[in-house]
Amino acid sequence: MKRNFSQIIWVCTISIVAIGLITLYSAASDNARVSHSVFFDQLLFAFIGLGVMAIVSMIDYRKFYDFAYIFYGMNVFLLILVMVAGRHALGAQRWFSIAGFNFQPSELAKLGWILALGRYMSDRRPVLSFDFSSRYYVILKDLLVPFMIAAVPMFLIFKQPDLGTAILFFGIFFIMVFISGLEYRYLAGFVGVCLLILPFGWHILKPYQKDRLLVFLNPNIDPLGAGYTIIQSKIGVGSGQIFGKGWLSGTQNQLNFLPERHTDFIFSVIGEEWGFVGAGILLTCYFLLIYTGLKIAEQVKDKFGVQVTVGIVGILILQVVINLGMVTGICPVVGLTLPMVSYGRSSFMTFMIMLGFLLNLSRRRTVF
Repeated sequence: MKRNFSQIIWVCTISIVAIGLITLYSAASDNARVSHSVFFDQLLFAFIGLGVMAIVSMIDYRKFYDFAYIFYGMNVFLLILVMVAGRHALGAQRWFSIAGFNFQPSELAKLGWILALGRYMSDRRPVLSFDFSSRYYVILKDLLVPFMIAAVPMFLIFKQPDLGTAILFFGIFFIMVFISGLEYRYLAGFVGVCLLILPFGWHILKPYQKDRLLVFLNPNIDPLGAGYTIIQSKIGVGSGQIFGKGWLSGTQNQLNFLPERHTDFIFSVIGEEWGFVGAGILLTCYFLLIYTGLKIAEQVKDKFGVQVTVGIVGILILQVVINLGMVTGICPVVGLTLPMVSYGRSSFMTFMIMLGFLLNLSRRRTVF
């Protein structure tokens, strides 16, 4: 069974990466804004990433537990540093540029934060007494402290600004706290407070973020501005029908109607050129990868392994669902890539490391 898990992870990962490379080649072939070199760049990092994935899978996963807080601290430092010395582009300051290489610390922060929260939640001990004071202790120790661990990188990422990744952090926080065994009434109360605060968040959004939310409600409100990309994306996905128009034959793609088709909206190219069948193959690979991750979490013998595995699977689920929702118009555009398919070195390498961790857990069932 362990061997089957490893095989499924490898086959699905390589298949997703291959689909991404084929699609990226098409997306960049006649792209007036992006050089065709992005394909060769992604191809190079595909080989590097798969190698890193294999290396991570062979490291004793308990070492991740030992260095979880240190790694988290390093990521927080990088998130602060990028706000001071990072490269400013497209209205955001999210990248370090070193010798022509762009590095986005918010991507690596996903892994660092999952490891730190996984260690903290795995050290959690149940409260035996049920008096009035113990309830406040549970709220503090098992809800507020984990939220503060999540809130620090969330706030720093939101200020870059990167609303999509900040939302992603909140979703994973909720999932990891949920599986930790915290009583539902505390979670329900926390969600209630968040919903009450949510309307006030409108006032702290950037103008372009407000435009994206308004366009989500009515894409035709600004068809040549904020709503242009999502309108073109839906045309591309819908026009592919069952079998698609064929590789390098998508009109929205090849005629440069669709912006950002090599990153956030690459699924539109898949839908247009490969149709329902091609999109279904990709989604099947994601489903098998997610299902295998959940089965691994079910068989892991220690809390840290369970927490981190579910965190990795959760971030994969949310990022895939949100990205697909963006390109089909059922979610606001929040700038999240399609894992291992969209162009992006930092995102790609982070997911390779995460999948290496899943491989690691698929081979070991040890207890701390």
